[in-house]
Amino acid sequence: MTLRTGLLLLPSRPVPEMAALVARAEALGYDDVWLADERFFREVYATLTVFAQSTRRVRLGPCVTDPYSRHPALTAMAIATLDEIAGGRAVLGFGAGVSGLAELGIDSSRSATAIREGIDLVRRLLAGATVTLKGEQISFHDGRLDWAPARAGIPIYVASQRAAGCRVAGRLADGAIMQGALAEPLVRFLRDTVHGAAREAGRDPARIELVARLNACIHDDRRAARDVMRPTLVRSLASQRKDFFTFVTAGLTVPGRLAEKLRGLTYTHDVAPLRALAPEIPDEFVDACTLTGPPSVVASEVVRLARSGISQVMIYPLAVEGGPETTVERFQREVMPLVRRELHG
Repeated sequence: MTLRTGLLLLPSRPVPEMAALVARAEALGYDDVWLADERFFREVYATLTVFAQSTRRVRLGPCVTDPYSRHPALTAMAIATLDEIAGGRAVLGFGAGVSGLAELGIDSSRSATAIREGIDLVRRLLAGATVTLKGEQISFHDGRLDWAPARAGIPIYVASQRAAGCRVAGRLADGAIMQGALAEPLVRFLRDTVHGAAREAGRDPARIELVARLNACIHDDRRAARDVMRPTLVRSLASQRKDFFTFVTAGLTVPGRLAEKLRGLTYTHDVAPLRALAPEIPDEFVDACTLTGPPSVVASEVVRLARSGISQVMIYPLAVEGGPETTVERFQREVMPLVRRELHG
């Protein structure tokens, strides 16, 4: 049983610092390094280019870019350029996106359609085709890339926490990414939705990589680790404030008082409003959607994910002290040896 490990970073730190961390992640054994395409942080493809020049083995890509703020034709150009620079190590994470869309005046209400049409356009352009596309969301007229990409088959992953996006992944993508897919009902939702759509499209479900994208804090004091994680749960809940889909699917009920406060909070990276509501996040919410606690606790969850069909665990690292590097190190040095021992004996 092969389980890949991925590292997700937010481009919120100076690029040289992140590049050093990425090089260290490669040395530790991570398979993939993903960079969030978040507005309005450092530009994703420029930063990934520096990562490519700092590494030799890991795959690199955005997690995720959206089909709105950057036209998919430009995404095809950008990911093919990164693939050339990285010597064939690029991967493309595609999703609805959330950050910056309101500021840019973008309506992303039909994101599954836009993702489907965007993937179609990217693949055809990478293959060297001249394309005219008049879709419901994406249009492109008689255009092509003016150079031949090194690889037409750059892997494309779709990130979604909704059924429509997961079905697009099953029908078209090489992988499906779901944030917070830790609790068994969430893993089952991801697996069954993606695999069901793959079968309907005549595809082999086993060829689609299922990725659990999880915030992680490895620390021997589980309560302290949970407290670090609570503000991130506020952000996740706020982004789903219409129906709290991920949490409801996990079998959780958002307390009424908390739900009312969350409905007045927009998606933000401002820590102040997140911390203000953090004490109201129950432990079971943290435990359902994040890898939090001592190495043995985290390892048991990762083993369960692997046995449930998850192909990659992608962590977004947080730490009680010492910065995210602490979790990046401990996950590979202390968690993954326990996982491999349990899976392989």
